[in-house]
Amino acid sequence: MAIETRDYLKEARKVFDKEIAALEKTRDALDDTYLQILDTITKCQGKLIVTGMGKPGHVAQKLAATFSSLGTPSFCLHPGEAMHGDLGMISENDVVLAMSYSGESDEIIDILPNIKMIGATLIALTANANSTLAKAADIVQVLPHFEEACYMGLAPTSSTTAELCYGDSLAVVASGIYGFTEQDFGKFHPAGALGKKLILKVRDLMANDGNIPSVPVHSTLMEGIAEISRKRLGLVSVVDDEGKVCGVITDGDIRRFVEKRVDLYNTDIDEVMTKTPKTVEADKLAIEALVFMKKANIISLPVVDNDNKLIGTITWQQIVDAGIVL
Repeated sequence: MAIETRDYLKEARKVFDKEIAALEKTRDALDDTYLQILDTITKCQGKLIVTGMGKPGHVAQKLAATFSSLGTPSFCLHPGEAMHGDLGMISENDVVLAMSYSGESDEIIDILPNIKMIGATLIALTANANSTLAKAADIVQVLPHFEEACYMGLAPTSSTTAELCYGDSLAVVASGIYGFTEQDFGKFHPAGALGKKLILKVRDLMANDGNIPSVPVHSTLMEGIAEISRKRLGLVSVVDDEGKVCGVITDGDIRRFVEKRVDLYNTDIDEVMTKTPKTVEADKLAIEALVFMKKANIISLPVVDNDNKLIGTITWQQIVDAGIVL
């Protein structure tokens, strides 16, 4: 069994080697045609439509999603469905990226006259410069010839890997041309953990208004404890007459006061509060607040505005419950 396992690993590595070789050939073949395609996509006034049949069709779905997530409005068009009405999705302002390694996929060939009739710009990604697809296209990227990675050299493996990487490179480089930022990325990924890290701010998650645990200066320690108990956020902020934070008392402080037998009813909260408390501004990203709390080993923070006035309270639990984790 050990010998067979080593043989299987050898065969597996051959697949990697063949597909890596295909990528290297494709990378080295990039030229002015690539730049022309990139320019066409980034200056498109409509949408980028990616299409392919069979395995390239699956690649087209992935590429359309990647383009869209990085700032190029895009969708995947199934060539079979296109023949039954989905061609209506294409307008003259659009760019169509059609992928067929042979350039002779029947389903792709069938929709070419209609794409030209509509007036969309057609880009071909193929290995056959003399193919029907290449001859119909406005711009043709001719891929190098390389060996498919399957035993028979037939199943689309190396070719689809090359198509995928070629499309990814266009999407990524185009995003740089747009000046696409992390914040832009977050707008398009609001449900994902990564998107939440990039867009959710402290003000989006903090307790505010009547839910903020706070007491005025000169309150008794017991009044502060009662406020912590009511609001259940792990601390109470002590504010002056202008609403500015001048101190905090935490759950941990209370336990220490009890251990030291501090007079809870007659002690002024000003005497025992932390007078230089850590705070966070509302416009900070929630992930930044979480990192700060972890480093400081605290679970809650008063949220303040530019004048240090109390406007909320944020806890690590609120941030984690929103799906943001370190």
